[in-house]
Order: sequence, then C-alpha cells, then structure tokens
Amino acid sequence: MYKQFTKENRIALAALLRAKHSEAECAQELGFNRSSINREIKQNSEDGVYKGASAHKKYLERRKTAKQRSLKIENNKNLQRHIKKRLKVRDSPEQISGRLKVEKPPDAVCHETIYQWIFNQQPKLKTHLRRIGRKGKYRRKRGTKERENMREALKIKRIDTRPPIVEERSRLGDFEGDTVVGKNTSDRFLTNVDRMSGYGLIDLILSATSETIRIVLERRFRSLPKEKRHTYTYDNGTEIGKEDRELEKKIGMDVYRAYPYHSWERGTNENYNGLIRDFFPKKTDFATLKISDVKWVEYILNHRPRKRLGYLTPHEVFVLGRDVAVQGRM
Repeated sequence: MYKQFTKENRIALAALLRAKHSEAECAQELGFNRSSINREIKQNSEDGVYKGASAHKKYLERRKTAKQRSLKIENNKNLQRHIKKRLKVRDSPEQISGRLKVEKPPDAVCHETIYQWIFNQQPKLKTHLRRIGRKGKYRRKRGTKERENMREALKIKRIDTRPPIVEERSRLGDFEGDTVVGKNTSDRFLTNVDRMSGYGLIDLILSATSETIRIVLERRFRSLPKEKRHTYTYDNGTEIGKEDRELEKKIGMDVYRAYPYHSWERGTNENYNGLIRDFFPKKTDFATLKISDVKWVEYILNHRPRKRLGYLTPHEVFVLGRDVAVQGRM
C-alpha cells in the first residue's frame, strides 16, 4: 500500500541520514520503498541537506499547490476514467503519469497529483494501489516496535566503518560469519572464516536459536589466541540476535554487520559456504549428521592448498603462522 510521509517519518529519516545510513537501510527501518526514500530526499532537501522539519514544511507548501492541480482530474471525466482503468490493471500512479505525458500531453498530471486525487477524492481506489513496503497503517505511535527498531539500528556498526586494515586482508583475526540452513530450517551450520587465511570454523547446531548460536560463538572464539581475534562481521539477519555490544564482550572482538541484502559484502564467508555445500548440498537433513562428519569437512577445507596463499593451506597460515608474503601472492 502506498504510504505518505508524516512529519515524524521525516524527522526520523533525517536522524538516520545524519548517522550515515544508506537509503536502502533507511527504507527498511522506516517501512518505505527505497525509491520513495530517494524521491523524498530529492524533493525536500535544501542545498543538498535533508532536515526533517524543513522537509515537512516544504511538503505542506507543495501539497497546497497540488490541491489546486488535482482539480484538473476532478474536472475531466475522461481523465478520471483513464486513471481508474489503469489502476485496475495495477499500473502505479507514476506509470500512469509517465504514459500520459507520452500519449496525451494535454491531460498529463504528475503522479503526486494522482495520489492526492485518490486519497482525497476517491479513497476506494486505494485498493488498486500496489502494496509496497510493510503492511499496516503508516501512522506510528510513540513507543511502537517500529520506533524501537529504528533506535536499535542507530547502534549498529556497519561494515563500511571497519578499519581499513580489514579490507587489506593483511592480518589474521578478521572473521566473517553466517549460518547455512539444512532441510529443516531450524537446523544450521554456524560458519566463521578468517579473511586473510581462509581458515574456517564449522559448528552444527540443531534447533538453532540466537542464544545457542551466541554460546557456540563465544566458545569457539574464546578458544583462539587473543592476537587472532580482531573483528567479526555477519549479515543483517536475526539469527545471532540484536545486541551486538553484548556479543562483542563475549567473543572479545569488534562486531560489524553487513547491509541488508548485501551478501557480497561478506564474500569470503559466502565462498566458504559454497565449499561446504559441495559436501552437504541444499536440502541435506542436518539432523542425520554426526559431529564427526562436520569436523571432517572442517579439517578437509582447512588443509586444502589455496592458490591465493601460494598453495599453503589455511591451517599452515592461521595456526602455524607460515608467511604468505614469502610463499606467494594473496
């Protein structure tokens, strides 16, 4: 369902932008389509800066003008019939407006005018608007889950704030993590891999919860030397829970999250999971596996020569400290 921005939405958007969040992340946190966020910023920014209160004022001024423009639809029966016809086949107001400019320039109106006409004059037509963003009413009360999620998002350290040395892959101890799902989605492999050496850790967790995953993470990482524990980056899912600061204390590492739907940002871990799938294809019933089966695959991968390591193995580089620079290129 099409959602209109409220003053509260605009103030929240301004706060997220000041915190250096991307448009995609703002869209997810506020429950809007990414294109709506992009359009809102372009239309209501001043001198390249988006401010919540001034953006809302600018919107109100434009809305007053739009009311006058909507009379163009109200006074044109043919245009009304055309808009209704296109809405019923699920054309969006933006598509209708764009096509009118091509087919019938004299009748052309902007998509905002069409939205205003629908919401103010033809509310029954709202059922023909495609559903975008999240379900439910767009007006949020103080203290709702939506607002709580937004506050939590501001606490997250995103992947692009990691120290530059992490990108260089020049030290041991910068890990990426994720889970691999079995036939039963509650049964998972918890996978963690070092960016420099490719040294991996695989743990089988049946009936996985965020609590059990965190317990395994703490046990695994605490078993490694402190000098080989620097950063931990995982995806934006909820498998590992929400409280990153608590996780940092438990595993003794700085914790970062990738952006939503940006799996390529954790390419090392994604590639490692692909190697695991060679042994355990999709739809494998993890409940039938033994711990020894999983440890055997972990051993095989950690002792497999890698071209980027000069054909040393991850075990030789991570555990034995063999010098990659001497043996070959990274």
